[in-house]
Amino acid sequence: MTYQVRIEGTEHAFEAEEGENVIAAATRAGLMLPYSCRSGTCGTCKGEVIQGAIQYPDGLPPAIDADEEGEGKALFCQARPVSDLVIRVAEVREAGDIQPQRLPARVERVDDCAPDVRRVFLKLPRDKRMPFLAGQYIDILLRGGHRRSFSLANAPHDDELLELHVRHMPGGIFSEYVFTNMQAGALLRFEGPLGNFALREDSDRPMILMGGGTGFAPIKGIVEHALHIGVARPMHIYWGARSRQDLYLESLPRHWEKLHPSVDFTPVLSEPAPEDEWQGAQGFVHEQVLADYPDLSGYDVYMSGPPPMINAAREGFVAAGLPADRLFYDSFEPGRD
Repeated sequence: MTYQVRIEGTEHAFEAEEGENVIAAATRAGLMLPYSCRSGTCGTCKGEVIQGAIQYPDGLPPAIDADEEGEGKALFCQARPVSDLVIRVAEVREAGDIQPQRLPARVERVDDCAPDVRRVFLKLPRDKRMPFLAGQYIDILLRGGHRRSFSLANAPHDDELLELHVRHMPGGIFSEYVFTNMQAGALLRFEGPLGNFALREDSDRPMILMGGGTGFAPIKGIVEHALHIGVARPMHIYWGARSRQDLYLESLPRHWEKLHPSVDFTPVLSEPAPEDEWQGAQGFVHEQVLADYPDLSGYDVYMSGPPPMINAAREGFVAAGLPADRLFYDSFEPGRD
């Protein structure tokens, strides 16, 4: 059985198979709706059901409460239609020729850059290419139907190798492999590009870009793309980490700051080690942003990192005047084994 899903206020409509979530059905039809974690924890995909009914496979997801559900709100990464639907979403755009693909790739090299972070560089077959937007991610496809999501840390113009930043998660079925057995030449399969965390090139607003931990990866791709295409509006980059060793590519944003007058860089450590002799900003990274920018009404904000950081920052930034439609984020939900 299939259900028709129509997007209110547009000419867009698509079909969802029984048991298929709205985001997956829209993507299959060549449309991009807002989403990030795909696990119901970040709220990026939240919209409204105007007509029709949906159900969730495992009960109400974490990023929506019963009151919101009663008002017709829904998380479309989890919502399965059980009738034809009319929905309202904040953003819809045609994906054009940037469609997710399933591709093989070989590991070109693996670089240590912190005790628990490695950069993995993947090379596609000679006859393959994957167009993507700076900031999007891919899913590594593993045995048993498991997937692990990693942001692309390189910009689209620099796509000879795909760059991933992998944090070691003890017991993780993929990160354990990366940190123990992965060698150059290993073959992987992945699906991508995915997500719509990407630079809004049509904006003229100054940008604040905030990464937490390996959430620096998509920020790196976005900044490198912006500099490549000549974006001149101010970009203030914040990177939150525990100690100095966790700023695993600290020299890179400092290099951007030195070369480009439009770029500022502020690293923020939550637990600096005594040997760090840290004289910079301390605490939670989003609180440093708010201290520096108490009025965010005129900015675009891009942020990526763990859900607690995303949730706290989202609340604080909106309270500081940031329009909700000028906040773009990617929530790094850890894989569950």
